[in-house]
Amino acid sequence: MAIANDLRPGKDHVLVTGGTGFLGAYILQALVEKGYSVTAIRRSNKIPFFIDASVLDKVDWVDGDVLDVDKINQCMRGVSAVVHAAAKVSFDSRERSEMYRTNVEGTANVVNCALQNNIQKLLHVSSVAALGRNENQILVNEGKEWEDTKLQSHYASSKYHAEMEVWRAVAEGLNAVVINPSTVLGFGDWNLTSCALFKSVYHEFPWYTNGITGFVDVRDIAKAAVLMLENDVSAERFLLSGENWSYRQLFNCIADGFQKKHPAKEATPFMGGLAWRWEKLKSLFTGITPLLTKESARIAQYQVQFDNSKMHRFFPEFVFTPLQDTIQQACQLYLANRQ
Repeated sequence: MAIANDLRPGKDHVLVTGGTGFLGAYILQALVEKGYSVTAIRRSNKIPFFIDASVLDKVDWVDGDVLDVDKINQCMRGVSAVVHAAAKVSFDSRERSEMYRTNVEGTANVVNCALQNNIQKLLHVSSVAALGRNENQILVNEGKEWEDTKLQSHYASSKYHAEMEVWRAVAEGLNAVVINPSTVLGFGDWNLTSCALFKSVYHEFPWYTNGITGFVDVRDIAKAAVLMLENDVSAERFLLSGENWSYRQLFNCIADGFQKKHPAKEATPFMGGLAWRWEKLKSLFTGITPLLTKESARIAQYQVQFDNSKMHRFFPEFVFTPLQDTIQQACQLYLANRQ
């Protein structure tokens, strides 16, 4: 395929939002290692410890926020491409308003500034959650249409409406592409996001569900992000998911990597209902964000599979990392860097 707008390593400058997050940090690494000049917007001085310092030293860090339009405009001057990875993931009702502002208003700000600054290409990091869920569809692909039902989480709704801002900007002339990762796995801060799955299994959390979903290596998403920037593909979305596993299969594989016990108690919908209510009650007294919420308990019961065939059609050379390899490598790094 041809290079889109002559975007080339060593020549072009890329701006990344959300560069201190789990996925954003790996995208930074992929861009730096490929030879791009990279600027990253961050909300705090916290640097991702799971990325080599020699890589992060090559990034031009700017303190800012996607809700600050002036800062975004300033950062886009002289930039060829933008990777918008900043987002808030939460199933806690107390953080709902902030999540919608960050995910929807923040995305609107980014795409509007990209249009104003004549950015050559924008990559929007969405989620399979933005495709939505329904009771009858088990296999999901990029053609799935959103249905505004009670099955959708507020996080999913925020990512769907964020995508709508991107497609609106595409209609206004923005060269953009959207990626929809499934649950992202790898080595990161195991107190946060999907990395917390590893921490739970390491501490021998006894419960599992029979829910099924897609999982993907974080390094594969970063590799795909660079591929999207360098190739002549626009106004498309790509579902990025390596394999469809049950949560029980995932937990057992992680437990084997840590040489820990497999979870042995099935968390039925009834048990899940008791668990999230207990977590909510505890949070009222402690002020600590609950480990389980009504939405996350419900999601863990869903059985849905994701179709990654479009990615293979457009990029036949792209290969997803086998999940067993992802998990084994991540477990070794968590053990070596246990916090």
